[in-house]
Amino acid sequence: MYHEVQSALKRLGFHPGPVDGIPGRRTIRAIRNFQRILGLRPDGVIGPDTADVLFGGAPPAALNGFAGLGTPWLAEAWRLRDVKEAPGAADNPTITGWAADLHLGSFPDSTPWCGLFVSHCVASQLPDEPLPRLPMRARSWAGFGRSCRPQPGAVAVFWRESPAAETGHVGFYFGEDDAAYHILGGNQGDRVSVARIARDRLISTRWPISVPEPTGRPLKVSAAGELSRSER
Repeated sequence: MYHEVQSALKRLGFHPGPVDGIPGRRTIRAIRNFQRILGLRPDGVIGPDTADVLFGGAPPAALNGFAGLGTPWLAEAWRLRDVKEAPGAADNPTITGWAADLHLGSFPDSTPWCGLFVSHCVASQLPDEPLPRLPMRARSWAGFGRSCRPQPGAVAVFWRESPAAETGHVGFYFGEDDAAYHILGGNQGDRVSVARIARDRLISTRWPISVPEPTGRPLKVSAAGELSRSER
């Protein structure tokens, strides 16, 4: 869906980088410059007001699909689905590259990386968003941003092993059924995937502070697949 955004920005004289559909730093910078010139909030997010100006009131149908442009961090997470750990002692350079980009040091992909995945998705799309002090730790995300009700794009934090343990898991809310939340996250079966996590394991759902307040609602989906028992 970002092909249309990049094409429109380029046509208007901005410089989003390659028209490749990937919302990288140059694309975000071009969006913010566009918003700044138009007197819009320069948050780098294509919300309704920005889309209305950018596309003359008629956004392409492709932009109304999954995730929407108002939650680019969720769109980035979806783009990365099926990224997985390398076999054996090798490391997937995509995963280790996220740690390098965030200056988090050496990071073998055998280390739990759900917090790293969320960090990458948020930081790459929201450059001004403060991350938790220890973003690699899943439970650190319980203090991220502001509290919100479960809705697509919310950062969802869960306990793992037991409510009193320090271990946890973090990912993005993708939907829910009567028994579980459907979470798009990293380190779920050693890959980026959607997993069903029991509702009673939820600690908190959070929303970035550098974008408009959340106005979404829970999304009901079918209960397909077994519950995730321990995300690794």
